[in-house]
Amino acid sequence: MKLGCALGLTCASMTLFIGCEKSSAPAAPPAPASTNAFNPNRAQPKLPTTKLWLGAQELTAELAVRPQEIMTGMMFRQTMEEHEAMLFIFTSADRRSFWMKNVSLTLSCAYIDSDGVILELHDLKPLEEKPVESTSDKIQYVLETRQGWFERNKIAVGTLVRTEKGSLRESFFRRR
Repeated sequence: MKLGCALGLTCASMTLFIGCEKSSAPAAPPAPASTNAFNPNRAQPKLPTTKLWLGAQELTAELAVRPQEIMTGMMFRQTMEEHEAMLFIFTSADRRSFWMKNVSLTLSCAYIDSDGVILELHDLKPLEEKPVESTSDKIQYVLETRQGWFERNKIAVGTLVRTEKGSLRESFFRRR
């Protein structure tokens, strides 16, 4: 989800990403044939999903991989079900910063390191344009859920996030 290293990249649902990535984005699943061209003024179509496990809890997460997917994220969406989420996948670890521009949903986010371990949890305010910056520079994934989902499901800092294919690294950066 990197276009460059300038001031930052306005990311997904609310993202203003600070940093610079050196490598290209991971191979993304093919976009559905019905996907329209990128439009920063409307919600993007549902993205491909994967199952995530955080301890014993399961989520179905849309995968934001391409720069446009990351920049748009949850913008303009009106609903998110209790066990739905969006996982933002960056090609390398860095400091991250997400905001809620054009996002009226109440969301929480987890800043996750390269090993899939949650390092930080934050609640995000609808339509807030002030970024919520990570304190760590080791963030490679960001997971957005309905606000309070982590607390309701007793998910804390230190929890490991996995997919049906194994670790996040194995799932998204496996050598082909």
